[in-house]
Amino acid sequence: MLSQIRTKVEAGQRVTKEEGLYLLKEAHLLDLAPVAQLVRSRHNPEPVVTFVVDTNLNYTNVCDAYCTFCAFYRTERDPDRYTHTVEQVMEQVARAEGQGVTTVLLQGGLNPSLPLEYYEDLVRETRRRHPSITPHFFSAPEVQKMAQVSGLSLREVLQRLKAAGQYSIPGGGSEVLSDRVKHRISRLFPKGRVADWVDVHREAHRLGFKTTATMMYGHLEEPEDIIAHLDTLRSLQDEHHGFTAFIHWSYKRENTALATRVKEEAGPNPYLRLCAVARIYLDNFPHIQASWFSEGAKTGQVALHFGADDFGGTLFDETVMQEAGWYNRTTVEEVVSLIQEAGFVPAQRNTLYEILRYYPAPATTGPGGRLGTWAVGAGAGAA
Repeated sequence: MLSQIRTKVEAGQRVTKEEGLYLLKEAHLLDLAPVAQLVRSRHNPEPVVTFVVDTNLNYTNVCDAYCTFCAFYRTERDPDRYTHTVEQVMEQVARAEGQGVTTVLLQGGLNPSLPLEYYEDLVRETRRRHPSITPHFFSAPEVQKMAQVSGLSLREVLQRLKAAGQYSIPGGGSEVLSDRVKHRISRLFPKGRVADWVDVHREAHRLGFKTTATMMYGHLEEPEDIIAHLDTLRSLQDEHHGFTAFIHWSYKRENTALATRVKEEAGPNPYLRLCAVARIYLDNFPHIQASWFSEGAKTGQVALHFGADDFGGTLFDETVMQEAGWYNRTTVEEVVSLIQEAGFVPAQRNTLYEILRYYPAPATTGPGGRLGTWAVGAGAGAA
């Protein structure tokens, strides 16, 4: 069947759910790489791998969703709860700007005490004080919470955020887009259904926002749930083409209630398989991100040969996965070096995947690397 799927991919035809399941469950892992790279080269024909200089800040850890996979949230009664003022968040943004950050990923718990004006002020003040920073703020569940607290529609909430200066939204909160899975991992259900996440991103796309799509796997999902997730994303992308990238990472067990039902974390092989399958299935997505952060640098490098064309962000500050026992940090220099070692030309981008700077090309190609005259010239000539 793999040869038939490759023939379809070469012809630019879309794979079916059944074929996606075959790739996920039966195809040999190493056989997936060349097919995924074929789709990668169709979207991004040059051997360039992008990254963004960003940070992940949190404005509150108070949350009333109580998701069993999360070690970050606190209740309003916990002594270590916090909610930062707008001024306190701006101090963190200022520090990030001093580090060369161009994108701030700002997320928090679902705090029922925060009015919509608080979120608007976060966006407006970031734009006013730090115009070099892109506010990549608030996941779909947070937008849903704003609508619930304010009594406004999703469209009205998003219009007000846009008026404040926001035009991109992260893809967090999707986990696995299967109501069966969501029912098992989140007490927020039935409020946190697949339709809730989809509705936010659809409305955001209609208003001109660009968003990312994510998946947190490796817990209670089945292969069928993963394909359903990818199919939902592909269908939604067909409507408005508002997604810039797909990003997947594995569930981390430590300090989470879900750990009693998940005995072992997913390793590199499932990550690489999902990377390749996502690249093949999501034929209308321009970018697939390799998550060095959640899976480790070496797995991230290998993912660049399994369909990924982006190396994610520097994430100078991150606490959500740190609370789950996963601490991983990097520098711009290390990211550049890792991309070069993998045989690609590093390029710094912004939130919308516009190139800001090329770095020198590697001296030699890595496994599967395919540097050409253009890549060497572009990399060597960049300052």
